[in-house]
Amino acid sequence: MNNSEYNKAENAVDNTENSLKNAADNAKWKVEELSDRAKDYINEKRSNDEEATHEDWLDRVKNNASDTWDNIKDKANDAWEKTKDAAEDVKAEWNKKTN
Repeated sequence: MNNSEYNKAENAVDNTENSLKNAADNAKWKVEELSDRAKDYINEKRSNDEEATHEDWLDRVKNNASDTWDNIKDKANDAWEKTKDAAEDVKAEWNKKTN
């Protein structure tokens, strides 16, 4: 079997891994930032003479997490399709060699 087909499949898997890592690294709000964001939220509410509530804060975090999840899901879907295509190429090449 042609090693280049296996290499394509391995590269597709590596690209999948890198894609998912990049999506996670580029998340809008990282865990380390949450306490700073919470302080900003409280100060924003204070300056607008509004009450800072736990529920409102969690809604903001949830909306951000939802956006982040959508981004990760899109990257994962793209990576899946690329990996699947490479795997199908390897399978086709294998079938040619063995038939």
